Amino acid sequence: MITDLFTLTGKVAVITGASSGLGVAFAQAMAEAGADIALGARRQDRLEQTLADVCDSTGRRGIAVRTDVAVPEDCQRLVDTAMQKFGQVDILINNAGVGTAVPATRETPDEFRAVLDVNLSGSYWMAQACGRVMRPGSSIINISSVLGITTGGLPQAAYSASKAGLLGLTRDLAQQWTGRKGIRVNAIAPGFFTSEMTDSYRPGYLESMKPRIVAGRMGEGSEVAAVAVFLASDAASYVTGQTLAVDGGITIT
Repeated sequence: MITDLFTLTGKVAVITGASSGLGVAFAQAMAEAGADIALGARRQDRLEQTLADVCDSTGRRGIAVRTDVAVPEDCQRLVDTAMQKFGQVDILINNAGVGTAVPATRETPDEFRAVLDVNLSGSYWMAQACGRVMRPGSSIINISSVLGITTGGLPQAAYSASKAGLLGLTRDLAQQWTGRKGIRVNAIAPGFFTSEMTDSYRPGYLESMKPRIVAGRMGEGSEVAAVAVFLASDAASYVTGQTLAVDGGITIT
């Protein structure tokens, strides 16, 4: 049956940035679809809470490993721990990310590099570590942003550059790995979702963006997580190197 293609039963999903926001939604969705989970984030206490909540509600197995994706050794440790526990890694959701809103004439080199180190380089280190052990049929999903495609009216040069860079990284890894290794690599570009990051935006900013959203509302975490389940599953077995905007239509206005 066609619905059988969407199951993740028997697979193991690694999710970074799993201590809050969309990372929690991705972890919940992967487990509900049948996958065991390996979670990484910098805040160990929040990470452990995500793991407990998801495993208790789904009955899936999981591990939580404190991970700073800007540190290649941390990325390797997360993958090594997943391999020791489960013996396989089939899915990577590169969700860890940070954002700033600093005017371009005042942003320091350290501020700019710090964003790229997590959002872009961190995704590469995670993909490298997973790519070494993934089997044919595996899936890497890079979480970019609509701000990698369009502008959002805030001074976010570092964030936008990092998220646009993820789109190029997605295409190149797909070209390198899909035919040779059988690993599909795609990106999701979320629009505006309520999260810890959007909570830090200036008052009234999200309301000001609504006229650009064709759907007329902010997104729900489950709506972008469902797209991740599709891209992780065999239902997307012929989809690679693509960026799927989940944005209520903001990129067409």
